Amino acid sequence: MEKIRLGRTDLMVSRTAFGALPIQRISQAEACALVRRAYEAGINYFDTANAYTDSEEKLGEALHDVRQNVVISTKSGGKDKKTVLAHIEQSLRSLRTDYIDLFQFHNPAVLPDPNDPDGPFAAALEMQKKGYIRHIGITNHRMKVAREAIDSGLYETLQFPFCYLASEEEVELVRLCQEKDLGFIAMKGLSGGLLNNAEACYAFMRQYPNVVPIWGIQHEWELDQWLELSRRDPAMTPELQAVIEHDRSELAGNFCRSCGYCLPCTAGIDIPQAARMSALLRRSPYQPYMSDEWHEKMHRIEECVHCDACKSRCPYGLDIPNLLVKMLADYDAFYAQHHGE
Repeated sequence: MEKIRLGRTDLMVSRTAFGALPIQRISQAEACALVRRAYEAGINYFDTANAYTDSEEKLGEALHDVRQNVVISTKSGGKDKKTVLAHIEQSLRSLRTDYIDLFQFHNPAVLPDPNDPDGPFAAALEMQKKGYIRHIGITNHRMKVAREAIDSGLYETLQFPFCYLASEEEVELVRLCQEKDLGFIAMKGLSGGLLNNAEACYAFMRQYPNVVPIWGIQHEWELDQWLELSRRDPAMTPELQAVIEHDRSELAGNFCRSCGYCLPCTAGIDIPQAARMSALLRRSPYQPYMSDEWHEKMHRIEECVHCDACKSRCPYGLDIPNLLVKMLADYDAFYAQHHGE
């Protein structure tokens, strides 16, 4: 499988990388078999996080005996030195390794202060000096923080949402990373499941030589899909471009990326799903959303107290309370037509 240089880390990683968040949802045996099969097929880059429950443990079980052949990145959302040190130590134990190739600060609202002796950055520097982590990067959903991270010169990689719905501003981030020799790791390449043409997603990413997409993989068929595309390596075609243009027109504007940073909700609303319900009903099998459970979950929107906490936390500036009202109206109309089918 083709490998590319991950910015100035000089790590050579497979262009098709394995996002290990979804393996939380499957058994240890299933996860280990899936990860091992990915490795044997040529994938050498695996991304996880301290917050992904047992994902690190499953990667450790699957890869500990081939550790020298793979690149592993993990993350901590700790807000002080003590917490981040504890997270890194736990990651080392769970991953069954004595070093982490790439440690990433996990979506901080502001950049960690590199001069704070008790802050998160001090922990990363200490562990890097001791050889427990090799490179330092950052993940984010906020354009302002991402730009500040690039400009700071403190990070070797940026992980940021990127897919063919990207704005010009997001494409500019990719260009800036290339200019500054930062590795650009693309998360949410399927926009949280809204995009369903994997070939179009792959071909779009392929246009950016410095981008390494991490595809979230939970099922064998998903792994097969990315392995097949990696072998065939399709370039952009007029047909695929037409798919992209259609999706951009349908999903442009006020769409939720399902990042989850709006949570928790005071009223118990499942905002990341409810705020994109119109697209889910029309772009994926809709029958699961016709259940009594989902009907009740969507009607929790009527209990919104308009505290605007979700709105203040949204990194994309969405007017979430208004959006939810529209989603509920559309859901009820769709439900009336399709319930019981």
